[in-house]
Amino acid sequence: MSASRTSAPEPAVEPAAEWPADIAGPDDVSLVTEVADMMAVFAAQRLRRIDAMRRNALDDAVQYGTAIAAVVERSVRLELAAALRVTEHAAAGLIGLAHALVHRYPAALRTLEQAGMTERHAEILVDALDAVEPEVRDRTAARAVELAEQLPVGAFRRALRSLIESERAATVAERHDTALRDRRVIVEPAADGMAWIHALLPAVEARAIQGRLTAIATVLGAQEDETRTLDQLRADVFGDLLVDGDTTALDPVARGIRATVAVTVPALGLLEAERGGADGVTAIVEGVGPIPLARARELCGGADGWMRILTHPETGMVLSVGREQYRPPPALRRLVRWRADRCMAPGCGIPAARCEIDHTVAWEHGGTTSLDNLAPLCRGHHTIKHHGGWRVEQIDGSGGALQWTSPAGRRYRVEPERRVPVFVPSDGGPSAPF
Repeated sequence: MSASRTSAPEPAVEPAAEWPADIAGPDDVSLVTEVADMMAVFAAQRLRRIDAMRRNALDDAVQYGTAIAAVVERSVRLELAAALRVTEHAAAGLIGLAHALVHRYPAALRTLEQAGMTERHAEILVDALDAVEPEVRDRTAARAVELAEQLPVGAFRRALRSLIESERAATVAERHDTALRDRRVIVEPAADGMAWIHALLPAVEARAIQGRLTAIATVLGAQEDETRTLDQLRADVFGDLLVDGDTTALDPVARGIRATVAVTVPALGLLEAERGGADGVTAIVEGVGPIPLARARELCGGADGWMRILTHPETGMVLSVGREQYRPPPALRRLVRWRADRCMAPGCGIPAARCEIDHTVAWEHGGTTSLDNLAPLCRGHHTIKHHGGWRVEQIDGSGGALQWTSPAGRRYRVEPERRVPVFVPSDGGPSAPF
């Protein structure tokens, strides 16, 4: 046996429970969050001890030679699975997560020990960063921990993906060209005379296809006596469009719908590209992420169904949102959705394109139809806002952030994906976007 053993450190001091100052003591939600914080602390300690268990076993095996290491690893996995009453696959996942946090992402582990993030945050961080190049991982790890401390799980996953894509933007065109060669369509048989059809194609086109299917299905679903669900309608529209080859098989009210995708391009980047410059400049497609600048220039050349959003390359200031529109009011609805990108309820990830546009201050209560009083909410959260006892307010000067106040008095801030700049007239009059 090895003379020295690796020991996991003592558990960190449990964080003190916190609750709003105007609440006289821990309520039901505080009691739940206190236990959740304890679970994060203990999760971190469990991972430290799993890694110590593995390292101790490997240290003991050194005297028998390195060839035995693989056997020891499998033995540790089996014993951990048996002790925790989980599968060996789950045990292997815990061992991998523990090794990653202890040795590659110690800052994330320290945050988990202090209940600054959940175990799920840690899993997402490890999965995302381990999948990229080491140099990208090194540049993004610290910022990834900060995002995990600030955001709920769904928003963190999206923000981390965006962060990684931004760091890899310099090679996005080359990687896209390589991936494009693998595009294909596959039919997978299913039970009861059904089948899945899978298409691997550029994400921009995939997003446009899904958006058009949803738009047509929504129109059809609003017809009198329609009983099909939105998923069923999307599937039927998908088949009609591909099998029949045109839209004549659709109800007349749905034939004119076309795909709409927003693409954000640094305006000066387009000009630099024409002169052979703009190295590393990329465009961002709503719900997709970076695309090669050459593809963005093609989309911004006038193709129908594309909403061109031009921004300043340094400040991100919006210069134009285009004027194409399917439903009125033209620019405003699209700008509200573009700004938020997702439902503006805490932790919700439903795309803004599938959300309803809500007046934060209700129209009947004097609210205006203006950018600073509109936000996209999915149907469920829209209902909760009006009937669930929550209070929602636009945060002045935030560029579109909302503050949700729960029936218990807790406040949750939800930031939009993008901000629209606000300009103040020189005469001191009211500020306005653009």
